Amino acid sequence: MFSHKLLKKLRDRIKKRKINKMLNAVQFKNGVLYCGDALETLNTLESSSIDCVVTSPPYFHLRDYGVKGQIGLESTPELYIERLTLVFSEVMRILKPTGTLWINIGDSYISHKARSNSKHTSSKGKSMNAAYDAMKRSTDLHGKHGYLHKNLIGIPWKLAFALQANGWYLRQEIIWHKPNPMPESVTDRCTKAHETVFMLVKERYYFYNSEAVLEDSVTNAKHKNWKDKNYDQTMLANKQANGVKGRPSGVAGYTKPGKRNRRSVWTIPVKPFKGTHFAVMPTALVEPCILAGCPEDGIVLDPFMGSGTVAEVATSLGRHWIGIELNKDYISLVKNRLDSIKSNRKDLFS
Repeated sequence: MFSHKLLKKLRDRIKKRKINKMLNAVQFKNGVLYCGDALETLNTLESSSIDCVVTSPPYFHLRDYGVKGQIGLESTPELYIERLTLVFSEVMRILKPTGTLWINIGDSYISHKARSNSKHTSSKGKSMNAAYDAMKRSTDLHGKHGYLHKNLIGIPWKLAFALQANGWYLRQEIIWHKPNPMPESVTDRCTKAHETVFMLVKERYYFYNSEAVLEDSVTNAKHKNWKDKNYDQTMLANKQANGVKGRPSGVAGYTKPGKRNRRSVWTIPVKPFKGTHFAVMPTALVEPCILAGCPEDGIVLDPFMGSGTVAEVATSLGRHWIGIELNKDYISLVKNRLDSIKSNRKDLFS
């Protein structure tokens, strides 16, 4: 029987229809998907209730998703970072002390022109050209706020530094290397073939299962310090005494033969998605985040659910999840993705 108090309360509130009318909750076997604003919805969740957050917020001035109040079309990078910082302040509140936050975020350039993908249509088939015309007016930042045309803004690190200033521990910068990047019609710089994933935590000691994400070693040589017990029991006991469950960070470990600790550059191909969402994280990018950062009985949150990659991976790995998505048209995308996934967990709402 599922024991998490948070999701039991969500179940009861949904069944009794006490959820705020603005927050349309959709039930799934392993989780709940809210259709609403990320910040407003996060305000309704209990403090210290989430084990792991994996998300990819809308990128600055890259796409218009056709929804009022969306993040990403702010007039300046500073306003964009400010809005994301507010969202992740609420994420810090609801994250457990042992929890981890994983953010996939891309960068943007200062340009006089609207993005080249302005011919995209919404899920209802309407042209987004009008929305992109509005975005074009706000993206011309040349000479304003210290920005020059063709400058790489540095969005990922602006966000990372803002979160650090807000109390987060920035533990890791991970490079998502794309062996099949999208072509760019540029001749005065290299084609971009990577994005950034940041790992952040709220406390010094946190849950991190390094053995779950080991990668193949370049050799099969046995580590000279290899032991059947992979970590020092005394250190583990000390960490658990401080409330850290599972194998905590900072505990000395010994790599298995033929394996090594996962490196910080992840080579993962971009894969097409049959749907109306234009920016879909590959499942292979989400899997190591959940495996390393969420215990087997834990809850994963994605405040920018999109097409449901995090929900799909969490379900396939036997974790429970909570998702938030502003665009109601994407709810059907999540349903379609999860229909084909078999979970090894009991029905959350049975």
